[in-house]
Amino acid sequence: MSMTSFTNLDVWKAAHQVTLALYRAVRVFPEDERFCLSLQMRRAAVSIEANIAEGSAKSTTRERRRYYAISRGSAEELRCFLILAKDLGFLRDAGDMNENLDRVCAMLYRLVTPKLQT
Repeated sequence: MSMTSFTNLDVWKAAHQVTLALYRAVRVFPEDERFCLSLQMRRAAVSIEANIAEGSAKSTTRERRRYYAISRGSAEELRCFLILAKDLGFLRDAGDMNENLDRVCAMLYRLVTPKLQT
């Protein structure tokens, strides 16, 4: 098995871009949301890329898939928070972030789902 840094993985790069965009977006949230919804959103976003990084260092496919599945769960959690933030009027447009999150989820799905033997 070749050792590659997680920072070279396309899925980690895409997740990192989602995290950066999210951090910029929550800066405009109301002051009373600083330690509520925005904190939960930041934690979910960071969890996506952190679990990709941790999973990439695991020695077995089963272990890697487990961490990538956890990343997918965090991505869906973030998606729920984005909907809530938009519905509450805290985010005007999360379109690009949602598209990038879709991309991350698709890549994670491919990493988690066992390939069928042909």
